[in-house]
Amino acid sequence: MYYNMKKAILFSAMFLGSFIFAQKVGGDKDAHGCIGSAGYTYSQIKNDCVRVFEQKIKLTEVKPKGSSTSMAAVIFSKDLKKAEVFLPGSSKNLILTRLGKGKTWKNGSYILVPYKKSGYQLKKDNIIIYQ
Repeated sequence: MYYNMKKAILFSAMFLGSFIFAQKVGGDKDAHGCIGSAGYTYSQIKNDCVRVFEQKIKLTEVKPKGSSTSMAAVIFSKDLKKAEVFLPGSSKNLILTRLGKGKTWKNGSYILVPYKKSGYQLKKDNIIIYQ
């Protein structure tokens, strides 16, 4: 009987421990249900959770302020009227709107323009910050 009680206590402790662990891992969901610890962030354009590092359009910081270079990612709406830019260190994504029928997207002092054949440049106050 002592052995069964010891086994039951051990099993209960393992179950409780795994339950507490499950609460911590993935317990960082944001308001949209995106799990930050798994690399997900919410995209307004896709209306879904995305991994910024998996996006096809990536921009590199032009003049890094430290020893490392940061990356930004861009997602376009299906109709190409909106561009969503994921800037590192920013809690809010930047939504830019296409100007007319051209290939320029703008939001305040930010402008996204085509660069070379398949790239883009992000400018702030007419200074290139990512390309």
